[in-house]
Amino acid sequence: MKNIIISVDKFRLKAQLNNSETAEKIYDALPIEGIVKTWGDEIYFDIPVEIDQAPDAVADVEVGALGYWSAGSAFCIFFGRTPVSTGDKPRAASPVNVFGVVMDDPTILKSVKDGKHITISRAKE
Repeated sequence: MKNIIISVDKFRLKAQLNNSETAEKIYDALPIEGIVKTWGDEIYFDIPVEIDQAPDAVADVEVGALGYWSAGSAFCIFFGRTPVSTGDKPRAASPVNVFGVVMDDPTILKSVKDGKHITISRAKE
């Protein structure tokens, strides 16, 4: 499994990618920079990677999940409830390809606002 670093605002979080095709394509494109958009307790931003929705894509995800939203070519970081959540867990607007998980406490991202610069890079192993 490969590790990445998410740098946004004053935070640096480590995340681990799974062995999916989505994870491989995103890892190969790193580093990626973007501008944060928030949707409840989710950060998402456009990335220059186009991937089809995976057969195992899901809308209900765990806190800390990294998802790729094929409908918007977006990298998503889930850290709590979203506007369409029905319980305490995050729910994407539509199914996402889950490709990794934040290893640090993702709830610290609650203070990050729209418009912040975000960088995703490979972790130095």
